[in-house]
Amino acid sequence: QVQLVESGGGLVQFGGSLRLSCAASGMTFSITTMGWYLQAPGKQRELVAVVARGGQTTYTDSVKGRFTISRDNARNTVYLEMNSLKPEDTAVYYCNTQTWTLDDGPRGFWGQGTQVTVSS
Repeated sequence: QVQLVESGGGLVQFGGSLRLSCAASGMTFSITTMGWYLQAPGKQRELVAVVARGGQTTYTDSVKGRFTISRDNARNTVYLEMNSLKPEDTAVYYCNTQTWTLDDGPRGFWGQGTQVTVSS
């Protein structure tokens, strides 16, 4: 099992910045990728960005050039630096980790979510 605790959401004005953090605990040795997803009201959860254990990153097109994902493997923490925020970025942001063990194979874990609201 992996437990995830997110922080850093809030209310920000158009063009502002926020930094989300997600700290993992538990079977952190088994973590492969860490990432962020968002879910806007009435919509499905969708990928924002992921970072592999070796540092390779993937972003959805709408955040490229504005958001930066990073991870600190020593602290088992993933960050999402969000700049030039737009009202359409408003959503609940969820941290996600993927793990792999010989016994369980691949598994995914979610944080509780943190609200990001961008006012126009």
